Amino acid sequence: MKIVSLLPSASEILGALGLSEQVVAVSHECDYPAEVTLRPRITSSIIAHGLNPKQIDAAVNEAVQEGRALYQIDGDLLERLKPDLIVTQGICDVCAVGVGTIEATLKFLPDCLPPGARTLSLSGTTFAGILHDIQQVARAAGVEGRGEALMGELRRRWRRVEAAPKIAEPRVLVLEWSDPPFSAGHWVPEMVAVAGGKDVLGAAGEVSRRVSWARILETDPDIVVMAACGYGLAENVGFARGLYAHSDASRLRAFETGRVYAVDANAYFSRPGPRVVRGAELLGRTFAGQALPEVVQVERSAHAGRSVQV
Repeated sequence: MKIVSLLPSASEILGALGLSEQVVAVSHECDYPAEVTLRPRITSSIIAHGLNPKQIDAAVNEAVQEGRALYQIDGDLLERLKPDLIVTQGICDVCAVGVGTIEATLKFLPDCLPPGARTLSLSGTTFAGILHDIQQVARAAGVEGRGEALMGELRRRWRRVEAAPKIAEPRVLVLEWSDPPFSAGHWVPEMVAVAGGKDVLGAAGEVSRRVSWARILETDPDIVVMAACGYGLAENVGFARGLYAHSDASRLRAFETGRVYAVDANAYFSRPGPRVVRGAELLGRTFAGQALPEVVQVERSAHAGRSVQV
């Protein structure tokens, strides 16, 4: 079977199911597992590189208002590859290629897929939804047994996080974007809850939301986690440090006490794949006061917190 993955979480799921060798092309954002980085890139973004968060937000809003798709598919490559399965998503047209873009491409290239080929759209917005997506991918690829095994292991780890002793219930704000601020939604509030925290603005299964600093100040969280969608650890450290200079953010309890953390959002928070369980594990241990290499405590002095190997 030849598979095209149009989103990073799909590539992660396919890798966890032992199907990376059957992946013949991936999106321009796919970077995990490592072997998919060797595959041809079949998508591209219309948003210019090198923009800061505020500029990206403005560019996205402009494209949406004008009705322009944010992503493009290389139709010539798709026609040459003739995949049996295309995996895409139906959650967020801002984050990755959606079904509409595929349908538009296929409309102009009606013979680019072999008979029996199918498009699978993933739509999980909760932990249970992510497990369902894994099951769907496994069925479509004919590896149902691997899917059941993977889901079982993820459920066991999730339950271990939930059952771990909790010291307190910190009030937590996870920022999915810094300028303008967005509170994280979908599965992230569940991750916070299972780790023993209370998400002050997000709700499980609901979309991420643009929020005002006035509203954030009202919630005054004990902990802020900088997890900007589309960015890794180093970039989120920079975003968190920048917020110390923000007149409103710097007044928050979390910034005054130095309980501001940066994470690799791409790896553990932004993408609905198996590694969100690791993200929940990281939150649980961070809330309990443990230092971890995957989580950087960003203090006013701009020095990172202690790290220990796990």
